[in-house]
Amino acid sequence: MNSKQNIKKPEGKLGILVPGIGAVSTTFMAGVFAARKNLGKPIGSISQMGKIRLGKRTENRNPLVKDFVPLASLDDIVFGGWDIFSDNAYEAAVRAGVLEKDLLNSVKDDMSAVKPMPAVFNHKFVKNLDGEHIKKEPTKMDEAKALIKDIQEFKKNNNCDRVVMIWCASTEVYTEETEVHQSAEAFEKALEENHPSIAPSMIYAYAAVKSGVPFANGAPNLTVDIPALTELSDNLNVPIAGKDFKTGQTLMKTILGPGLKARLLGINGWFSTNILGNRDGQVLDDAESFKTKEVSKLSVLDSILEPEKYPELYKDMYHKVRINYYPPKGDDKESWDNIDIFGWLGYKMQIKVNFLCKDSILAAPVVLDLALFMDLAQRAKMKGIQEWLSFYFKSPQTKEGLEPIHDIFLQKIKFENTLRYLMGETLINHLGLDYYEE
Repeated sequence: MNSKQNIKKPEGKLGILVPGIGAVSTTFMAGVFAARKNLGKPIGSISQMGKIRLGKRTENRNPLVKDFVPLASLDDIVFGGWDIFSDNAYEAAVRAGVLEKDLLNSVKDDMSAVKPMPAVFNHKFVKNLDGEHIKKEPTKMDEAKALIKDIQEFKKNNNCDRVVMIWCASTEVYTEETEVHQSAEAFEKALEENHPSIAPSMIYAYAAVKSGVPFANGAPNLTVDIPALTELSDNLNVPIAGKDFKTGQTLMKTILGPGLKARLLGINGWFSTNILGNRDGQVLDDAESFKTKEVSKLSVLDSILEPEKYPELYKDMYHKVRINYYPPKGDDKESWDNIDIFGWLGYKMQIKVNFLCKDSILAAPVVLDLALFMDLAQRAKMKGIQEWLSFYFKSPQTKEGLEPIHDIFLQKIKFENTLRYLMGETLINHLGLDYYEE
């Protein structure tokens, strides 16, 4: 058994700051307010409803995760954030149309009190949106300093003991690393010089890390996963994680893919298409923003199926991903997957999946869990990339030279064993060899 880690207790209020007061973040906030009032359950949240096995199966120790590890209470959470529109969280939630009006009205006062700060925004990185509620600083470094001031004032005005930041804003255009992303020194110089390769999301991440605030990236942007910011997070002892919330179609892939691979069923092709109509769909209607999302979605299956190890089964698999903006869908997202598989003696079969989901309903518990577990990581003095939280991401961030694990079942084992380790419990490998012990 490991010795129990010295974890600071979650005393005082936890501020959760979100760039992007849109469908996902307002659904998340409303859900927390509703849960506080016993108007709904935080279904999908492992931090609130999940249980974890401890010790041998014969011991029957299966506490709630929130009773096992010291997590912040829902009653101690304070919300804030930034947006390019000035609507408060209640107005933004009504516009998003995810939640029923009766539920929203029951938390109207709480939601109306969450008013966005002016956002850092660059139309070049999100071409299908524009707003007037934005910062107008002369340089990107000045924007970063303005965000740092926002964080300080939010923390002070809301009497927060700690703050975390979760990126819930739109997908930015596809960006590749350049020399300005390679070190903290080069990055800060680029901020001063208004370098075109510095995206708004990177400015938020920089401001968070410089403020000692854990940062998790819920979109597929190149953001905190650059050498400059991983270096900074290590040097300043700040947890970071990303990227791209794993919710709809990709969630299904990380469930189905490991199952097919476990039974060594071959795959000739996997065609995926989506229709969605919310602001996310509008943003992804731009080819450059779609490319960012496409790269994130396409990376999943290769890692799970390992075609280099099983060339006869997966080397020639054709994988196609499509996203289509269809306004009548609203926040309801529909995905179709056509999977051409083959089995014994090469005989062909098909699997078809039609997933009609609500994007923000699936994302809200992910935001909550990431906020609480990132706060836990900081109180446990865990710095840099939090790979144990890969369970929540489409493109899990790893240390340089390591391939991410996409298999959701392996991710869950790593996640739970990290919690056991933090609390001094024996790690579980599911071998079931108790009867060999003397």
